[in-house]
Amino acid sequence: MKLIVDSGSTKTDWICLDSDNNKFFETQTLGLNPQVLDSNIIKERVINNYDLYQNRKKISHLYFYGAGCGTEPPKKLIKKVFESIFINSSIIVKEDTYAAVYASCRNQEKSIVSILGTGSNCTYFDGKNIIQKVTSLGYILMDDASGNYFGRQLIRDYFFEKMPTSISKEFYRSFRLEASEIKDRLYKKPNPNTYLAKFARFLIENKEKPYSKTLIKKGFNLFIKNQIEQFQDCKQIPLHFVGSICFYLQDELKECLKKNNMNCGNILRRPIDGLVKYHLNDSSQ
Repeated sequence: MKLIVDSGSTKTDWICLDSDNNKFFETQTLGLNPQVLDSNIIKERVINNYDLYQNRKKISHLYFYGAGCGTEPPKKLIKKVFESIFINSSIIVKEDTYAAVYASCRNQEKSIVSILGTGSNCTYFDGKNIIQKVTSLGYILMDDASGNYFGRQLIRDYFFEKMPTSISKEFYRSFRLEASEIKDRLYKKPNPNTYLAKFARFLIENKEKPYSKTLIKKGFNLFIKNQIEQFQDCKQIPLHFVGSICFYLQDELKECLKKNNMNCGNILRRPIDGLVKYHLNDSSQ
């Protein structure tokens, strides 16, 4: 059986196919980003899932696409964890940008593919190969226009008292934040990027307000400038997007792209279904 996995920092989608390529089960766990989680937490999140644990010995091929897997050390870490669980499986670990490309580039056309979810990233697909010009340095230094970027901006504006009074009161009613809680979650608990990203929901729910529009526009324009514009033909080829932020803020994203004379292509909330189709159509497997 094949197990196809798309993992972000917040959640992980798993789809298992039987020997006839029919869906055997589909499940979800918390995110498995090896850049922010140690091996014990990753293993615990997998084996605590009933479907995965019950069928772990039946899996012959595991294809894992994950946030935080852009360099060799985290890839090796997560592969080692999986080898201890799925003991009869061959295991392939790739960065989550591959999942985004495989799911969104349906016609093998040149395109730029971006992830805008808990984190953010951008890659170039030349129709055959994936080209990464900038290595992501994670949520502290990069991740423009991601969930954790917007969450960080909201918290800063709230504590610096830069929010309009009506927005600030609503933000407090929604989260009742205390400085001690924030510092504890960011500096002592796992998944600080996921914690920040949860506040993006507030921005989405209030996206029609002037304050929110300004913040959303600023984030998307930063992403366009720092990520998309690194590729010379960014105004000639389609731009595809994957993730919850681009999905729920797609009108605002399209507006920013249009003002930059860029062509918006496919926008997917999650890549797992397209990823399964890719593996079903890949004759090499």
